[in-house]
Amino acid sequence: MKHPTKSYTIQSSAWRLPRNVWAVSLTSFFMDISSEMVLNILPLFLANVLGVKTNVIGLIEGVAESTASLLKLFSGWLSDRLRTRKQLAVIGYAISAIAKPFFFFAQSWSGVAAIRWADRVGKGIRTAPRDALVADSINEQQRGLAFGLHRAADTGGAMLGLLIALGVVWGTQASAIELGEKTFRVIVLISLIPAVLAVLTLALGAQDTPIQATYTRPKLAFKALGARFTTFMVIISLFELGNSSDAFLTLRAQERGLSVVGVLAMIACFNLVYTLVSTPAGSLSDRIGRRNVIIGGWLFYALVYLGFGFAKTGWQVWVLYVLYGFYYGMAYGVSKAFIADLAPEALRGTAYGTYNAIIGILDLPASLIAGVLWQGIGRWSGFGPAAPFFFGAAASFLAVLLMILWFPKVKQQE
Repeated sequence: MKHPTKSYTIQSSAWRLPRNVWAVSLTSFFMDISSEMVLNILPLFLANVLGVKTNVIGLIEGVAESTASLLKLFSGWLSDRLRTRKQLAVIGYAISAIAKPFFFFAQSWSGVAAIRWADRVGKGIRTAPRDALVADSINEQQRGLAFGLHRAADTGGAMLGLLIALGVVWGTQASAIELGEKTFRVIVLISLIPAVLAVLTLALGAQDTPIQATYTRPKLAFKALGARFTTFMVIISLFELGNSSDAFLTLRAQERGLSVVGVLAMIACFNLVYTLVSTPAGSLSDRIGRRNVIIGGWLFYALVYLGFGFAKTGWQVWVLYVLYGFYYGMAYGVSKAFIADLAPEALRGTAYGTYNAIIGILDLPASLIAGVLWQGIGRWSGFGPAAPFFFGAAASFLAVLLMILWFPKVKQQE
């Protein structure tokens, strides 16, 4: 929403961004150190140690994100109604931190699923209020930069977490193709330290920003959020239907012959690219428009996913996965800034809740489709490991066309 009566001095340096942006970014940095140490090797633990098939892994991942989705919607709405973002975000981070130790004791896929779902409950509670807190703390001209910085910090934490996990694996089973049970449990124990630091950082470092707009009770309806917001949700829903859990990329890398060390190094390099691209991409979106950056990111995603489908060797998957970081850096944080551009200011928390809910709900069918396309269901053996990636590429190409041809025709609701 434009505010012609307001004048802002645009700071060229990210160092001058408000305290809340830095507090939230540092919180995400610590939590991603913790989460990515565990969650990136969780599919390997399920497949290598517990012997779980890809359709069950897809179910676990899909239900985990879908469980969080309804909470994202509710927590965003609640943060608007209560006019507070910080408290809900702290509660969400705390729940995830409390859930993580239970991975150490997990002995079955159902136990892993329950812990994974509890962790996602925490994510569902915190995500929309956290994003709204960032949006409330920054002016429109720096919104892309702020969300880009947040994504960079988030991904930098993921990269550090992966490097720590890589060090543990290197020290315990350097040349192994499959993940060992003891290695997994050691990594879980180490992950508890940054999880606690994340909760403390947000609780002590962030402050709720006074809400200036006159608020009425938010309505959980697309009509209140505007036609352009609704159109973007329809288009991104198509994209997300083909965007299955990255667990399948991890399994694809192992299926093509990469060792556990190779997989972790691959994901660490992916996160390095993601970190380096996020802030410049966010700043670029402030200048050339967020829609243009998102279209570029989705198109790049489609090409990379085609590559995953055609990949013949482990090193080809390794290179493609690193390039995959460009998609995340270009599109992920910019999409969140785009939501703030499209939605009414008074319903910003609801808008982020709706956005995160839709994406999360679609994680279930997306991951189920990927698992079934790969290994089938029942007596049907599926189309093979390449099929989920061809499906994802096709969905992305269609979403790009809709963003180019349909979205510009929809007028902003006044």
